[in-house]
Amino acid sequence: QVRLVESGGGLVQAGGSLRLSCAASESRFSFSAMGWYRQAPGKERELVATSRGGSPRYADSVKGRFTIFRDNGQNTVYLQMNSLKPEDTAVYYCNAEIIGIEYWGKGTLVTVSS
Repeated sequence: QVRLVESGGGLVQAGGSLRLSCAASESRFSFSAMGWYRQAPGKERELVATSRGGSPRYADSVKGRFTIFRDNGQNTVYLQMNSLKPEDTAVYYCNAEIIGIEYWGKGTLVTVSS
């Protein structure tokens, strides 16, 4: 069973930065895609950023502020979040996919104060 473990969440003031990390327990193969989703209170889970085949994709709300990058050799994915806004407050979940099978982490809370 593949496990994804997120870290790096916390409390930050608006305009600040955080870096999230996600490490997979499996390193014998590379995931087709790895990425980040988030779920704010009372809202549905939404895509933040994904990386597939070296091509990143971002939600419009985070373009220019967030950067996703991967260490394929270690099956690790990071999310550098700059210029954070209160509306970025959410639980951030790591996602990984291989041959159509998706795996999820348990999430890490990011709280941005105004």
